[in-house]
Amino acid sequence: MAVLTSTTSRTAPSVPAIRRVAVVGCGLIGTSVALALRAEGVRVTLSDHDPRSLSEAVSMGAGVVAEAGEPPADVVVIATPPSTVAEVLREAQARRLGAVYTDVASTKARILESAEAAGCELRTYVPGHPMAGREISGARAARADLFAGRKWALCPGPATSPAATRAVAGLARLCGAQVRLLPPDAHDRAVAAVSHAPLVLSAALAARFAYAGAGSESLSLTGRGLYEVTRIAGSPPGLWIDILEHNAEAVADLLEEVVDDLTAVRAALRQPDGGGRWGVVADLLVRGNLGRERVVDSYAPGGGEPVPAHPLPETLPETLPETLPETLPETLPETLEAA
Repeated sequence: MAVLTSTTSRTAPSVPAIRRVAVVGCGLIGTSVALALRAEGVRVTLSDHDPRSLSEAVSMGAGVVAEAGEPPADVVVIATPPSTVAEVLREAQARRLGAVYTDVASTKARILESAEAAGCELRTYVPGHPMAGREISGARAARADLFAGRKWALCPGPATSPAATRAVAGLARLCGAQVRLLPPDAHDRAVAAVSHAPLVLSAALAARFAYAGAGSESLSLTGRGLYEVTRIAGSPPGLWIDILEHNAEAVADLLEEVVDDLTAVRAALRQPDGGGRWGVVADLLVRGNLGRERVVDSYAPGGGEPVPAHPLPETLPETLPETLPETLPETLPETLEAA
């Protein structure tokens, strides 16, 4: 997996100059993107089919309402649910809202396929996914620092222009994120493991306490452990059904592995004393310790030593390189063809 991060400020010369951004969708992520960009002096226009969400985002200072006749944006950010991205992209391109387009949905391969089937212009579309969020939704939950130090996946397809990828990388860096460049299928397998399956597991545990009387005595002793493990179970069901439907196979594969582990432990716990029952349990706990160490090492938002920058390549081969070329343009080209 190629990495694009920076040891310099977010407005370093290597970041393409982005002056105008259009955000379509004023939920948690869209509004947070807008707030982060406004903090960097970028002009942001906002649109949403829900007038209340749009009004909330505007009142928070995330931008101004998009009006007819606005000049094209440098980048258009589509912050809508996965099942709507392709159609929103097609309409935005038909209206010539901007020079470059990206999205923030948490699945990539199927969306890219849908965009191609819908007749979208794929040269100017860079599938993206900021690895940040909260268990609460809506514009009011947005924060300008939501992406600071966090990873932001870019998953350009074979037809994506390198200039478009550089522009979206610049936008992510303005939001304070560290860009990861990887193929759409690899992205979907990765997020199944680090995001989608954990949500299902969190919900499964929290569901033990769903109804009045269920586990009431146990809940009187609730500590930090249960609170943390079930935190993401508070995420909006409608959005997550859409996400899981778009990444069903990869999530099912991970859940099958977890079920195998739990089935083995359940069987061991129900064995009579002896027979090596604790060896099965100990194996899972030891692997859990090892996995936890790797998770902690991989997750250090805003902390740890900065990672040296690896700018994007001029061309994007099928197999992404471990190292990348040295320079990015200081400004966006007037046209993508110029790059």
